[in-house]
This record gives sequence, structure tokens and C-alpha cells, in this order.
Amino acid sequence: MLRASLKISKTSIPKILHEELGVRKLVSRWIPHLLTEEQKAARVNWCQKTLDRFNSGNSKKCSAVWVFQGEEMPTKVIRFRRIILHQGNASSHTAQKTRQYSTEENVELLGHPPYSPDLSPNDFFTFPEIQDRVPGQRFQSPEEAVDAFKNAALDLPANERNKCFENWFERMQICINLRGEKQ
Repeated sequence: MLRASLKISKTSIPKILHEELGVRKLVSRWIPHLLTEEQKAARVNWCQKTLDRFNSGNSKKCSAVWVFQGEEMPTKVIRFRRIILHQGNASSHTAQKTRQYSTEENVELLGHPPYSPDLSPNDFFTFPEIQDRVPGQRFQSPEEAVDAFKNAALDLPANERNKCFENWFERMQICINLRGEKQ
């Protein structure tokens, strides 16, 4: 948003904030820049399990469809109504209440390896796309911001969403090939 409105590079923003304005970035937890062997192994394991799940003969991938709000659902989806939700490791995602709700609503949670934004469709596709669609907008309330996010997400063309998921599978295979290293 700031980058687009000022027409400057992504790397210039932190530099200006720090060097010109004297602003410091503080984080509440240490975020490693280099993955440990254990983290790399977790990434490879997760990618392999996820790819196996969608590529095995027992998979429903052949009959799976991605349906966004406003699109008609195929009859077989309406009958089955099972949801697989890929989520990160935020505390709200892993909370007991969230897990309980997911179980009650027949939502299967597909976890995510730590420190792996490169393997998250939201991080490499959805959030950047939506940021580009609502540059410089200011919102009067959280509800207004949520509505803008929803509208921007719904405006993403179906072919772009499909490419996102194709890219996700490619990224998982690359992660396996690189033995867990980031691209």
C-alpha cells in the first residue's frame, strides 16, 4: 500500500523509516533467517505428505473443485460438504476452541510447517494480490476493512486462483527437491 502510493521499492521503506525517521522495528519473538536441519526436515515431510494426499490414487483431487463465494457449487460438492482448511501456526489457528469448532463443523485442518511463508498461498498470492487491489485506502472501521478484503478476494479471476494452487503444488515439489531449503 505504502510502496504503491509512494512508487518506491519495497526495500526503501524500512531504510527510510530507520535512517531518516529513526524508527526501530521490534518483534515479540525471534524469527530465524536460516532454517535448522529439523525445520528443513519438517518442511520436506509436510510437503511430501500434502502432495501424496492430493496425488495418490485414493485422492479426490480428480473431483475436487475450488469454489469461491458467489460461485455455484457442483452437486457432488453440495452432497459431500467436507472442507479442508489450510492454516498457519498463529495461536488463534491452533487454539483449543478453534480445533473444537473445526471438529464440530467437519472441517479438516491442514497444518503448515513453521517459518514457511513460501509454502503458504495466502503469503505468496492472496495477500499481495489484495494489497495491490486496495492501495492507499483508509478505512473508518474494522468492518469496512474486512468488506474491502472480501470484495478484493472475490474479484480475483478464477484462472488466477487456479494458477495459485498449481503454483502451490510446484513450490512443495521444489521444497522437496531442495531438501527443505527456501527457494
